[in-house]
Amino acid sequence: MPNYQERLRRISLNDPRVLDDGAAGAGSALDPKTLAIARLASLIAVGGSEPSFGEQTDAALSAGATTDEIVDVLIGVSSIVGEPRVVSAAPLLALALGLDVDSILD
Repeated sequence: MPNYQERLRRISLNDPRVLDDGAAGAGSALDPKTLAIARLASLIAVGGSEPSFGEQTDAALSAGATTDEIVDVLIGVSSIVGEPRVVSAAPLLALALGLDVDSILD
């Protein structure tokens, strides 16, 4: 794995190989659980779609994340991404965890 300086240089030069490898998790210094949790946080930040939440939640659970840790991601990013993003993401994350929030509220 190239050092961080080389990877930053290559990303700055828009070298697609760095991002292609990173998207696949190849050469990452992050363990799979941390990477999946970071990706969930990113989905919250950008307003990801339901299928994306499902995929990344499955990846996080498969990598050893607990459901409590996954929900803590919502809370942890709230001060950065804002309450509206977190509130919008909560039902999507709940569905990804097999929970229908609407049925709980009734």
